[in-house]
Amino acid sequence: MLSARKFKLVLLDRDGVINHDSADYIRNASEWSPIPGALQAIVALQEAGIVVAVCTNQSGVGRGLLSASSLHEIHDTLQRCIEELGGQRVSVYYCPHRPDAGCGCRKPEPGMLLDALHDFGCDAREACFVGDSARDLQAAKRAGCEGILVRTGNGGATEKTVSNTIVFDNLATFANHQRSII
Repeated sequence: MLSARKFKLVLLDRDGVINHDSADYIRNASEWSPIPGALQAIVALQEAGIVVAVCTNQSGVGRGLLSASSLHEIHDTLQRCIEELGGQRVSVYYCPHRPDAGCGCRKPEPGMLLDALHDFGCDAREACFVGDSARDLQAAKRAGCEGILVRTGNGGATEKTVSNTIVFDNLATFANHQRSII
């Protein structure tokens, strides 16, 4: 099941979608490693006139496993890599809270996605959220935008537990599909 819509705003989960995930958390920039083709996919989406932003849970900050400055260094590395490929910097929204904090920004709550939609003046029906977990798809639904699953990261396991979901092998195949829609 493929979407025939071209989105104006593509929101992306980070770990498992853009970069390899770690059960031990990505704690510094040297541990951050992009999934092959993911950064090029971000640039391709931008070249197609699509705004791209990142919405990511980062409870490692709340757990004391990494500092806010280490998280910013990781995101600076992401930004530099995108720019080196000819792309534009992307907005990064993150939730630093622990899962038990009860905040409205931690996925599956839609807070980060709603903030991004507001900041970019985009109607939720013109946006999608690409993730690799059920909580990503839940956040998309709660925000009113299309949820897209990729098989990278936890996506292969997630695919077995969800239905009626648009699925792509990875961010690159999603970007190629978006670029092919006139």
